[in-house]
Amino acid sequence: MALKQTATHMMELLERVYEDLVKAVEKENKAAAQRVRTGSIRLEKVAKLFRKESVKEMPKKKRASKAKAKKPVAKSRKK
Repeated sequence: MALKQTATHMMELLERVYEDLVKAVEKENKAAAQRVRTGSIRLEKVAKLFRKESVKEMPKKKRASKAKAKKPVAKSRKK
């Protein structure tokens, strides 16, 4: 999947989980609560995929500049 497709899929899942969450909490719908639990597992998998794809598509320039930004801390010498 491309990053945009993954993001769209994640938004759709979030909408469905939110709708079922409202039903589960406000109307005490047991079936909706089960769908929320199942949806959260699916959402976790899609979120991991999104994270992997977003890091992969990050421009190499930005990655290199971040590596340079971290300076090692100088150790103090004890006398």
